[in-house]
Amino acid sequence: MALKSFGRGTDSTGGIPTVPTPTTSSASSGGLSAFIDQGSEFEGKLSFRDTVRIDGRFRGEISSDNTLIVGESGEIEATISSKTVSISGTVVGDVVAEKKVILHKTARVNGNIETPSLVVEEGAVVNGEMRMTSPDSKAEKSAGLTAIDGHRDAARKPAKPKDARSD
Repeated sequence: MALKSFGRGTDSTGGIPTVPTPTTSSASSGGLSAFIDQGSEFEGKLSFRDTVRIDGRFRGEISSDNTLIVGESGEIEATISSKTVSISGTVVGDVVAEKKVILHKTARVNGNIETPSLVVEEGAVVNGEMRMTSPDSKAEKSAGLTAIDGHRDAARKPAKPKDARSD
């Protein structure tokens, strides 16, 4: 559930005080759907559709259709698969993001990162391999293209020199 201001206001029909009601979040709005606070510890498999923020400890697997936020006090030991991952805390494990990975200056990652877009603030630490993929890399692979340079594998064969004569 997305959080809104719960202050009292007036409606447009005559000054009757009203209290706004909270709205239900959806994947398109990116509302915060869960929050694991500092001091909390969880172990297992976490799967969600909206945005989740973790400031506590989590161990296991995380999969998301939207955004995972690892706060500064967050300590994650997990394989992460999400659309967007924003890290300010510590992650031990591989991170695969369909859209983007953001590493804030306090981020500490021990694991591999695979994403089409990577944002790294000065001070972030990564120990692992980086793999930049394109959003349509699956289509490229099936067409014989490489994700690195977008050229067909056949184009990598060395060309014969122009002055080479065949006997």
